[in-house]
Amino acid sequence: RNIIDQQGTFWPMVRLVLPVFAEQWLYMLVGLCDTWFTGRFLTTPHLAAISLMAYVLWMLTDLAMFVGIGATAMIARFHGARQEEQAVRVANQCYLLGLVFAGMLTVILWVLRDKFSAAMQLDPEAAMLANRYLTWIIPAVPFLLINQIGVAALRGAGDMMAGLKSMTLVNVVNISISGSLLLGWGPFPKLGWDGLAIGTVSGQVAGGCLVTWWLIRGRAGLKLSVSAMRPDRELIRRILRIGVPGGFDHLLIVVSHMAYLAIINRLGDLPAAAHGVAVRIESLSYLPGSAFQLAVMTLVGQYLGAEDHRRAARSVAMTCLTGGGFMLLAASFFYFGSNLASGWMVHADQVAVIDLAGQLLRIVAIGTLPMGITMILLGALRGAGDTRWAFVVNTIGLLAFRLPLAWFLAHTLGWGVKGAYFAMITDLSVRACLVLARFFQGGWKHIRV
Repeated sequence: RNIIDQQGTFWPMVRLVLPVFAEQWLYMLVGLCDTWFTGRFLTTPHLAAISLMAYVLWMLTDLAMFVGIGATAMIARFHGARQEEQAVRVANQCYLLGLVFAGMLTVILWVLRDKFSAAMQLDPEAAMLANRYLTWIIPAVPFLLINQIGVAALRGAGDMMAGLKSMTLVNVVNISISGSLLLGWGPFPKLGWDGLAIGTVSGQVAGGCLVTWWLIRGRAGLKLSVSAMRPDRELIRRILRIGVPGGFDHLLIVVSHMAYLAIINRLGDLPAAAHGVAVRIESLSYLPGSAFQLAVMTLVGQYLGAEDHRRAARSVAMTCLTGGGFMLLAASFFYFGSNLASGWMVHADQVAVIDLAGQLLRIVAIGTLPMGITMILLGALRGAGDTRWAFVVNTIGLLAFRLPLAWFLAHTLGWGVKGAYFAMITDLSVRACLVLARFFQGGWKHIRV
């Protein structure tokens, strides 16, 4: 049944959230396993390098949102208004845009790959390792972007299982090949660090091929066709009118986090490695936040498409309360089980990394609630097509608070990586207040797509 045909807002939310939660868990598992393999079987410079590569994969995923946000918002609106033919046209134009964008991004990354690792302030050995990993990853960029854009389109049509199935395949391929080539299991050669990268590439290629196959055959009412993929300037303009502000919003987030990472990397391999471990464990808290964020995008888009503003607002409030509660549970684990969690991620000999990562996790726990509010409400704004306001909120929080404060506390005052984490909490609190103000003001209900 369509979301708009179901009674209430709680059960429609649950039906959307559960598969997305599982999908996000699997997405997190890709990086978690890479960090675990590195921490258990390789060295501290490798751990610092894999921390940077985690940000790179996140950056690439978020860059897909230049097209993906427009796909989800517009397909959800047309689906809610029962204009299925228009939804199919949007899906085809988004796939076309994704192919063009993926090709351009791949070329840019290949040309700049040597300069990138050096710019991120890693120590020389870790920078060399990061560059080797990046060289393997770049050819898989088109598959990664097409996977994300295709799943975003299907999510707008209410198909939340596509992402779950795609990420299941990505994980199975990634973990099995990474482990086999890293350690030389069975007939596989022992390639160490390169084997880890090959496993990641293989998983992303498999996921992109699967999503493309679904769309060629037809899924959730969406189907690719040569005629529908001919460029439609007016429809592309409408997609980009939503997607470009949303894409720049995600690009701002990624670039700001890269700059934030560079501030931490300048402190040395130990803080960089501890930050990488803490971020991987922290992802357990924003896992439910991310799931509820993606679900509320579909809920808001379809309810507004059906011109049901009351249920749109209620779905946002319900999602915030439920998702925030799950995130607080994760925060309590970080606070009371921090050293246990960080000790599981790396070899017991790396005592300094375990201790510092544990301290960072206790700081993270303090900022979990404002992070949840920010994530879920920004998802609601994007689902409504209110991507410009989301961009303003993130610009203020990241550029005016997080980055300058992180540098000041970490380097000027000498608080180190813990100072950078206190800057992060300040930024999250500011953004939570701003996005709450926009939600209660209500202008997001009247955005035209």
